[in-house]
Amino acid sequence: MKLSAISFLIITTFILIAVSIMAALDVSFSWVFFATVLGQIFLVYTVYKVLIDNYKTDKTFDDWYEDEPIEKE
Repeated sequence: MKLSAISFLIITTFILIAVSIMAALDVSFSWVFFATVLGQIFLVYTVYKVLIDNYKTDKTFDDWYEDEPIEKE
């Protein structure tokens, strides 16, 4: 199964939130360091996946935001 870019974004977010929680709970430095390095690797790969994603849209900047469309004059 191929993971989408959004899946990698969710995994990366989870890892980096886990790093913050582990640091706050005084988990061993080696575990926090390992999770930080893993999170950074996932972050770089996630950015790469988002940039090469084959996503097409017919929206332009003139369409403003999708969640609040503005009528064209």
